Amino acid sequence: MANIGNASNLNCKALVLGATGGIGGEVARQLRDAGWQVQALRRGSNPPQAQQEGITWLSGDAMRREDVMLAARGCSVIVHAVNPPGYRKWNEWVLPMVDNTIAAARAEGATVVLPGTVYNYGPDTFPLVAEDAPQRPLTRKGAIRVELERHLHDASQQGARVIIVRAGDFFGPRAASSWFSQGLVKPGRPVSVIQLPGAAGVGHQWSYVPDVARTMVELLARRASLPAFASFHAGGHWDADGMQIAAAIRRVVQRHGGQAGTRAFPWWLVRLAAPFAPTLRELLEMRYLWRQPLRLDNTRLKAFLGDEPHTPLEQAVEATLMGLGCITPESAPI
Repeated sequence: MANIGNASNLNCKALVLGATGGIGGEVARQLRDAGWQVQALRRGSNPPQAQQEGITWLSGDAMRREDVMLAARGCSVIVHAVNPPGYRKWNEWVLPMVDNTIAAARAEGATVVLPGTVYNYGPDTFPLVAEDAPQRPLTRKGAIRVELERHLHDASQQGARVIIVRAGDFFGPRAASSWFSQGLVKPGRPVSVIQLPGAAGVGHQWSYVPDVARTMVELLARRASLPAFASFHAGGHWDADGMQIAAAIRRVVQRHGGQAGTRAFPWWLVRLAAPFAPTLRELLEMRYLWRQPLRLDNTRLKAFLGDEPHTPLEQAVEATLMGLGCITPESAPI
């Protein structure tokens, strides 16, 4: 594994866009812990240069190029982990935001780091997907993400550098907006029922956010050895039959004195409500990812790093449930 603690030998100042989100926030904290100077941009009335947890927070908007350019001044890395809230305004915001990041990266000679999505791929590439698989998405969001990555690839031919790390469905202690936290369990409540979005027997890939963030930090420590445009797939946790994540949740809940059953996710209810709720319409559009197995091939990543950061499943699930307020430290067995 790369030694990520020796950041002082490099120009290690990073801007994180989307640091209030799950993956952006985790990358920001891990970069900080590895010795980087970390700046983060967020909307709101917080004063410029506000220090919190060793991260410098700047007021600004990723949709305003001048804000991004100013925040990125002196940075050798820009983490582009920002997305429109929910599934709304993707067609209006996604590409302008990445173009602002690209402009700042080119001005500073910086490396852009992007958390990639599986939306880019259609079923013609399933079940095992390598980085060079054709990107023929089924959905509008997938098409937008393909175009986003094309913008980044073009920028890499014009002076910017790019690292993409694609992963499966996120889960983690601070990943509040995820299938785990909004579909499988209910945050802030003891787990009595686990909802299963996929059918039994259909594999699904999960990615623990701290592991994905560590992967990005380790790749950045070796970025001088990468080409101008580098794409990697993270293996994460492969749930081969679609039931292992639920079984891990159940075991953790039992250790904390509870009992949890399972039931099918109410797709029928989503379908009924979708005409009246844009977010549910977008959710329904992604159902194909629960009907067919999609596994990202991490051969390239393991060859480059020597291994992939990987927290054992039950340990990751326990930390996630604790972070979501579904279990408490007091309920742990003595």
